[in-house]
Amino acid sequence: MPSIAFHTLGCKVNFYDTEAIWQLFKQEGYEQVDFESTADVYVINTCTVTNTGDKKSRQMIRRAVRRNPEAIVAVTGCYAQTSPAEILEIPGVDLVIGTQDRDKILTYVQQLQNERQPINAVRNIMKTRQFEELDVPDFADRTRAFLKIQEGCNNFCTFCIIPWSRGLMRSREPQSVLQQARMLVDAGYKEIVLTGIHTGGYGEDIEDYSLARLLWDLDKVDGLKRIRISSIEASQITDEVLEVLNGSDKMCRHLHIPLQAGDDDVLKRMRRKYTTAEFGNKIERIHRIMPGAAITTDVIVGFPGETEEMFRNGYRFMEQMQFSEMHVFPYSKRTGTPAARMEDQIDEELKNARVHELIDLSERMQLAYAKKFVGQVLEIIPEREYKGQPNSGLIMGYSDNYLQTVFQGSEDWVGQVCRVKILEAGVNEVRGELVEAPLSASVQKKAIV
Repeated sequence: MPSIAFHTLGCKVNFYDTEAIWQLFKQEGYEQVDFESTADVYVINTCTVTNTGDKKSRQMIRRAVRRNPEAIVAVTGCYAQTSPAEILEIPGVDLVIGTQDRDKILTYVQQLQNERQPINAVRNIMKTRQFEELDVPDFADRTRAFLKIQEGCNNFCTFCIIPWSRGLMRSREPQSVLQQARMLVDAGYKEIVLTGIHTGGYGEDIEDYSLARLLWDLDKVDGLKRIRISSIEASQITDEVLEVLNGSDKMCRHLHIPLQAGDDDVLKRMRRKYTTAEFGNKIERIHRIMPGAAITTDVIVGFPGETEEMFRNGYRFMEQMQFSEMHVFPYSKRTGTPAARMEDQIDEELKNARVHELIDLSERMQLAYAKKFVGQVLEIIPEREYKGQPNSGLIMGYSDNYLQTVFQGSEDWVGQVCRVKILEAGVNEVRGELVEAPLSASVQKKAIV
């Protein structure tokens, strides 16, 4: 039985894509082994969002070549898309395939088995207008199923390389999304997370269809309990999307809305498509129709030209927004982007001091948000045994508003809906006690073969 090993760097979309590539090899009778062991084929799914992403990707490629010099080493993902020649210069690399044509990866591997001539299969991503159909029928060890609905981005923010590595916005056919959703529900998943590079842009390239229409169609899928959007821009939360959030009881009370900066001058230099006032207005409307909703966000600290005053403005704005969690990143220069060429880059030490201030703020807001739910009963879908204390009989999972909840329970309940009363709030997790066990505890999520 031929063996294959994967290593994935970067974002959730990359993890989804790796899972899709694995399905292709699985159908051909391959067995998946750990990346640190000897395999016949290694696939490294790379990231290029930062210069460090490139560097880590190169390290992992070299590690695979060292592990088994005889193996076929295939490199895919964003760094492969933007720098194929650079990767092919690494001795031992056999195949470079970017962020498209991955349905052909098996054909290339078979070709390499016959003749070991390195293959560069990367094409110009900017010409691609088709969504690449790769299905993922199940996710090992997961109770939330990810469903990729779009690819690419048209925004060209000044700090970001992603349109060059993922191409322009393209949506998956609605019928294909719905078919995949039904398949996932049949496989026992109660929650689907819609994901993509610019997820909220779904449907912008489809006539008479939109993200809101897709959400209503998913709302009708029998047996589906929760729909979560992995990320959405403030400008994409249209009145129609707000109507779905208001009218569908499957939509999770949790939205991840990237802010990136809380000062209008910085937003303009980032080429973001909103002002803080517009952003604040959307958040206010969401809270009006979905009281208690969790709003999580991404923030970049120390963007070129960010003065102390701009940083303070941003800090006050974030505090005002009452996010339930912020993912804070120090700005890092990405070669090839306009921001990397801007004057007035910020000193690293100052950047780190600001990052720590915002992480402290995020933790305070996380705790304040969690405290609101103490005494309430929430629906939790357990994901796994609680890692903090193995064999303690504790399990953990998420509420619809993304509180990671730890409570006493049976591992048989994984993937089922439990009703849990929240007793104690914490920054990253809350503690609760079971009020009602799953009705269908006997109907287990099908074993993943």
